[in-house]
Amino acid sequence: MKRFIVIVLDSAGIGEQPDSINYGDEGSNTIGHISQLVKDFSLPNMEKLGLAFIDGFGETYRTTTDLNKIELSGAYGKMTERSAGKDTTTGHWEIAGIVLDKPFPVFPDGFPEDLMREFERRIGRKTLGNKPASGTVIIQELGDEHVRTGYPIVYTSADSVFQIAAHEGVIPVEELYEICRIARELLTGEYGVGRVIARPFTGESGNYTRTERRKDFSIEPPDKTILNYLAENGYEVRAVGKIEDIFAGSGITKSVHTGSNSEGIERTIEWIKEDFEGMLFTNLVDFDMLYGHRNNVEGYAKALMDFDRRLPEIIGNLRDGDVLVITADHGCDPSTASTDHSREYVPLLITGKHVKKGVNLHTRRSFCDVAKTIAEYFGVENRLGGKSFLELILDV
Repeated sequence: MKRFIVIVLDSAGIGEQPDSINYGDEGSNTIGHISQLVKDFSLPNMEKLGLAFIDGFGETYRTTTDLNKIELSGAYGKMTERSAGKDTTTGHWEIAGIVLDKPFPVFPDGFPEDLMREFERRIGRKTLGNKPASGTVIIQELGDEHVRTGYPIVYTSADSVFQIAAHEGVIPVEELYEICRIARELLTGEYGVGRVIARPFTGESGNYTRTERRKDFSIEPPDKTILNYLAENGYEVRAVGKIEDIFAGSGITKSVHTGSNSEGIERTIEWIKEDFEGMLFTNLVDFDMLYGHRNNVEGYAKALMDFDRRLPEIIGNLRDGDVLVITADHGCDPSTASTDHSREYVPLLITGKHVKKGVNLHTRRSFCDVAKTIAEYFGVENRLGGKSFLELILDV
């Protein structure tokens, strides 16, 4: 029984890419800066997999662990994003084997009037906002007017997103989801944002709080991903967290949505314990959503250490034919002035009962190498981008 488990620590980048200057992200280093700023920071289990020894990253990484005493138990390296952009959809699609030459459109001045008029006509309501904003800030700014009028709040960010916020007591969540589906239908071509995001909230004036019933409506991938190739060849593709949303359900045979990193880890472990053959793809979004975008260094550090504490349990449940990959989709350095994603290398940590220990995979040229490796492991024909590293890591 063969299985590949990929866990994405959403936004856990490990240092600027050479082209970061083109994105205004010079000097970004999400995990590196956190390690320097937080006392007693340590990720001992990821360090055993090779995190502290990744080329160019070890010089910036600070830990309480004595690295000279570490006996490495996995293969390690870092990956370069080849796609244009630094958003969640682009990063995950590249991990799954697709490189985008053109970034998704962004709307720093809000969305065009003709688009908004048609959107309002279709949903039968006027809208508020239509500008770049922090989600937690804009619901405090416009929440009272929204409650009074019933008009949903539309906003965007530096990412390619069309976000719609609504109080659950004013617009029920299922109706908000339907409004998002209408937006998704309209947002194509030059307006084809990567994601439409439902942002339900609750509470009273001055104390509005977003709920865990967020839902992403992604544009469909332009070509087959490793998920499609596996599913078409009879393998299961199980998705934890917002993976199903990111891929618009394409190629996924079973999915579960989660409300937190903790729940995502629990669901991942539960499925690792079950009998199935194929791929398990997990996204842990709290790093990005709760801490990176809010410049919360301490919170991000705690979330990383919480995951690291659960890692032995994940690894302990791996079976003979399992390969575990831990990586990220982009950066979101909470120590910088920006609250947006950052163009960074991402870690590549690999373990399993037959994975060679201490193998340095150095700098991979694309996130697609993960998909290409999975395809080779399962022996499926494909036209994915990337270069497999399977022969470098498997001790069989």
